[in-house]
Amino acid sequence: MEKEVQFKGIIPPVSTVFDSEGNLDKNGTGRLIDFLIESGVDGLFFLGTGGEFSQMSVKERKEAAEFAVGYVDRRVPVLIGTGSTSTRESVDLSLHAQQIGADAVVVINPYYWTLTEDNLFQHYSEIAASVDMPILLYNFPNLTGQDLTPDLVLRLVETHYNIVGIKETVDTAGHIREMILKVKKKHPHFSVLCGFDDHLFNTLSLGGDGAISASANFAPELTVGIYREFKNGKLDEALKLHRNLSPIPLMYQLDSPFVNVVKEAIKMTGIEISTHVLPPARELSPEKKQKLAKLLGEIGIVRN
Repeated sequence: MEKEVQFKGIIPPVSTVFDSEGNLDKNGTGRLIDFLIESGVDGLFFLGTGGEFSQMSVKERKEAAEFAVGYVDRRVPVLIGTGSTSTRESVDLSLHAQQIGADAVVVINPYYWTLTEDNLFQHYSEIAASVDMPILLYNFPNLTGQDLTPDLVLRLVETHYNIVGIKETVDTAGHIREMILKVKKKHPHFSVLCGFDDHLFNTLSLGGDGAISASANFAPELTVGIYREFKNGKLDEALKLHRNLSPIPLMYQLDSPFVNVVKEAIKMTGIEISTHVLPPARELSPEKKQKLAKLLGEIGIVRN
């Protein structure tokens, strides 16, 4: 029997909400989780780039993962980011995610050393062998300095049964297309999910499965809408929503890291959360907040 795609649709990379002391704000995070589930998302990805995992200790990451799995309580699939510069640490975090009942882990490649392909293959192989749960690869070459090529991904998928998808945070349709043609065409159960908001429509049109993109935190109606209209064959409606979504990447140019931009957008669109971020990220300046509010107003994303 042919395996089915396990992860598809819109899976927001959930912002981790912190209090002013940098501790996990469970009330705020819970509020955001409830809003996203009520908005019709197909899963939730915690401790990704927007979840500020790279600024958190292992202890803090495990605390956030435990809270997420418990609070979501099987309402939608929960994916936990377990990537690290250390293979041992990634194995430890992945085992922890499995023990607490996560549905999958998402593993970005090490982001300090540029690895040989064999060493990169071995890194993922050790993680895959350590757990009996689905693994999604996370390709973000702008931040890691190293691309996960379709050829390497195909090799991993054909070696490890539990590597079942990839988050393609690449700003080129060509890379996504090649991932679909080289990997998904041969293994239809393999999920290809874009990481940038404005690549959702073309990812779906190329035969991909959806998106794990930041705007779903504050404008899930756009990405959820695009996915649903596309799947229902209403391409004109999906295209209208895509055009409405297209200015959103301009927001991410307001600051770097842009985790502060996403949190401010969440708050501006009606979800009451703390916008505290962990350093080296910093609070968004008043001038940049004004620019963000203007962009959100132009797109028409306002809730009360």
